[in-house]
Amino acid sequence: MSWASPEDILLSTSLATYLDKKILVLLRDGRKLLGLLRSFDQFANVVLEGACDRTIVGDLYCDIPLGLYVIRGENVVLIGELDLEKEELPPHMTRVSTAEIKRAQKAEGDATALKGSMRKRMEFLDFD
Repeated sequence: MSWASPEDILLSTSLATYLDKKILVLLRDGRKLLGLLRSFDQFANVVLEGACDRTIVGDLYCDIPLGLYVIRGENVVLIGELDLEKEELPPHMTRVSTAEIKRAQKAEGDATALKGSMRKRMEFLDFD
């Protein structure tokens, strides 16, 4: 009978390979969190150190600091390691303050709501 070596055990648990590395976590509600993976369990509950919420609106983005952050596994859609050698974002993206990104989010939400209400008002025309 052969026993697994410590290296085999490390490779068999995929999240273990991400420990102490910078990762991106995509949540069910669409948020993107970045931080150092410090801990996880069998339910994909994860602990991020130095976490930040990356908010992107059009060509604007903002990293909102969260600190030490615990994420419940049922909210996790995707976890991936960030390549520190490469740029995280395309060069055309502009970093803005938290207040500016909140204004941009509100404007985007208002535009979406207006588009939906206009479509509802025009239903009677039946373009089909």
